[in-house]
Parts: sequence; structure tokens; C-alpha cells
Amino acid sequence: MFCDNCGAPVNPGQNFCSKCGKQLAAVVNPPEQGTPANPVNSTLQPVRSRIERHTKILAILWLAISILGLVRGLGIVFGGGIAMHFIPFPMRAFLWPIAGFVGTLLLASSVAGVFAGWGLLNYRPWARTLALIVGVIALIHIPFGTALGIYTLWVLLPGDSEHEYRRLAHSA
Repeated sequence: MFCDNCGAPVNPGQNFCSKCGKQLAAVVNPPEQGTPANPVNSTLQPVRSRIERHTKILAILWLAISILGLVRGLGIVFGGGIAMHFIPFPMRAFLWPIAGFVGTLLLASSVAGVFAGWGLLNYRPWARTLALIVGVIALIHIPFGTALGIYTLWVLLPGDSEHEYRRLAHSA
């Protein structure tokens, strides 16, 4: 027999629940396996962990932001080459290497972000580490990269997150 408030086991003849202290008017049978103890919320899905809930969102955000970064990086690399023909020579010699360097860095970080997003979406064991590295780098990309970097660190950095992510990666 079990308490109708908290579901704790109750001995026959017991007037109060030893766990929650509620006065026992009637003793009820335990809920069936797999159903919630609260009948009001019986339509709820099984409770997922914080990591499981936020990893999918984080993966989709990384994919979206990284694809936009790829477009910007390609625009700088290829569009910069076209634009350099319209810039006078002294400035061209100065701007050409800077545009190439910035475009290459943007492309590299975007490719890493795409891999991190894909890996998180599929719970790959290496994706958590890659997402943390790319998240720290993204902190300097104000405002969206900063927000995504903070969200990445909030989801994946705590110690219990590592164990939970490893469990999800192992079961996937």
C-alpha cells in the first residue's frame, strides 16, 4: 500500500505518511509502471534531462549560425578579390592580406561550427569538446556569437553535463 500524496510505501494501520506527513484517509495502490503519479499531468511526456533538451537546440543554432558564417566568409574571400580591383594600389596592398586572413578565419570557424552542430545533433563523443572550443571562440562575435557562446558554455560546461552527454553519446 502507498500514500496517495507522494507514493511512499505505507504500513497497514498507519495514520500518517512517514515521508510527507499527510494524514492517510484511504490507502491506494501504487501507480502502474511508466505512468506518472499525478493524474492531473498524465498527458506529459517522460522527463528528459537538461542536457538532452538543450543539446538539440544548441546543435540547430550552431548549424544555422555557422552556415551564415560560411556565406559571409565566402563573400569576404571571393567578393574581396573582386572589390580589390576597384581600390587604388597602395590601399589594395594593405587590405588584400587582411581580407584574406579575416575571410579564412571566418570560414575555418564556420566549418568547425557546422561539424560541432552536426556532432551534437548525433551525440558524437568528440562534439562536446569541439562545441566548447568553438563556443569560446564565438564569444568575440558580438552579439549573436556571444549569446551562442554563453549558451554553449551554460549547456555543456558543468561537470554533470559531461557525464550526461557521455551517457547520451554511448546510447546513441
